[in-house]
Amino acid sequence: MTVPVSLPGMHSPGAGFDQPFEMLDACHDRVRRSLALLARLRGYLQDEGCDDSARQAARDVLRYFDIAAPLHHEDEERHVFAPLLAAHAEGVVADLVRRLQHDHVLMAECWAEARQPLERLAQGALQGFAPMDEAALDRFAGCYADHLRHEDDSIYPAARALLDMEALRAMGQEMAVRRGVRV
Repeated sequence: MTVPVSLPGMHSPGAGFDQPFEMLDACHDRVRRSLALLARLRGYLQDEGCDDSARQAARDVLRYFDIAAPLHHEDEERHVFAPLLAAHAEGVVADLVRRLQHDHVLMAECWAEARQPLERLAQGALQGFAPMDEAALDRFAGCYADHLRHEDDSIYPAARALLDMEALRAMGQEMAVRRGVRV
């Protein structure tokens, strides 16, 4: 049995920068795929042990959460959360945005801890995860469940309703520029 390896965050998301919310949705899909790959990797290590396939899966998870996830969080902070807070200084939407902003800080902290055993595994310096590594990976993965649901179900629809076509165009252009893509 092999760990299915994909390159999360390295493939075209199916939407262009002219559709920034579709890009954000595609990023959420890649987060879910990357977390699923991490879960499969953990099971594989327990069942089969460490091999080249496991090390490649670890590298894929590292690549996504080191590169694409921080860009995605910055997209949300700049283009989703900021406009919503400007329009809703108080109330349910503002409270939820502030919670999601806090989640981003927590995710970064949890990732800093979780990435260490993954990096050692990817480099061949670790053959499996110790209980404290498993706990760090659990904390990291656990950050995402409610976070993604709240963004998908509440925050993205509220921001879509708020932003006009010109704001969406500017949002997409800025997202592309930060990634070094010409539009």
